[in-house]
Amino acid sequence: MSYNDRFIRACRGERTDRVPVWYMRQAGRYDPEYRKIKEKYSLLDICRNPELAAEVTMMPVRKLGVDAAILYSDIMNPVMPLGVKFDIVPNVGPVVEEPIRTKRDIERLRPIDVEGDLPHILETIRILDRELDVPLITFAGAPFTIASYLIEGRPSRRYLRTKSLMYGEPELWQSLMDKLGDMVVTYARAHAAAGGKAFQLFDSWVGALSPRDFERCVLPVIRRIFDELADLDIPKIYFPGVSSGELLPSLKGIKADVIGLDWRVPIREGRRRLGGGYAVQGNLDPAVLTGPMAVIEEQAADIIDQGLEQPGFVFNLGHGLFPEASLDKIAALTEFIHRYSARQLQNGPAAKEAERA
Repeated sequence: MSYNDRFIRACRGERTDRVPVWYMRQAGRYDPEYRKIKEKYSLLDICRNPELAAEVTMMPVRKLGVDAAILYSDIMNPVMPLGVKFDIVPNVGPVVEEPIRTKRDIERLRPIDVEGDLPHILETIRILDRELDVPLITFAGAPFTIASYLIEGRPSRRYLRTKSLMYGEPELWQSLMDKLGDMVVTYARAHAAAGGKAFQLFDSWVGALSPRDFERCVLPVIRRIFDELADLDIPKIYFPGVSSGELLPSLKGIKADVIGLDWRVPIREGRRRLGGGYAVQGNLDPAVLTGPMAVIEEQAADIIDQGLEQPGFVFNLGHGLFPEASLDKIAALTEFIHRYSARQLQNGPAAKEAERA
């Protein structure tokens, strides 16, 4: 079996023949076949069934032609072994039965044993390691993002309880960050041992913090996570989520290989704020997929042109695919990214207008 390692090479800043592409939430509700599966199984049901979870993971690789697969899972999966009961409620998200509010709640959180607690996830990774001809990305939720669900009890827009704990009881906050950081490190190491070829840390909501609060209350645990994973010979990606452009300068020096950007910061500016030393991933606004292909291609071309200005670029969205996205448009976008970037790499920027024509 031939193996497409284009994504891995781009993460390491190596030359590729075209820009690799994958999409956050690429295994999801935009696909009619996936929607039929969801009529019978919940998200957590699929995760508990390794053969089905592997199949759902592979579907977008076959249908879209992407250069990497991302494990079908949920950032809340490693939370249950901590002793937290929750459900994934349709059209809401994670809902925690007993939100964390006190010192005792935090002290009750247990260390996870991934092989003992989540064997189905590791078996899914092993299946995919055998079956895929592209790299498998596994992932975890970052401590702030997970903490926001645990404390608020469900998705939030203002994070008032989360910030109240962070500001008002800093020692408890640090204890929670430490426990969740340990969870991430243990989980990521188990993924790599099972066959994961890259690891992404999703911090979807940390953009709700000011740079000062991020640096004081969250960045130390992010640094520790990547420090403790530094010996793993796989690309490591940090995605600080939406509205996180002001946090990018704070990330200088973390031992990640790739930083994901949302659509509010151009690739060129994101690299400037990061100060170099990282591959970057992103960053088409998912809403652009509602437009005509001419508009989608125009915006994608601009992102690719900026991405190719320096080594190390992976095309992605600035956040995840949404249910209303068109499977046909995503497949067409993938083909365009490959075709356009191959031409640009071969002939340079002068080919831009010729390619569009």
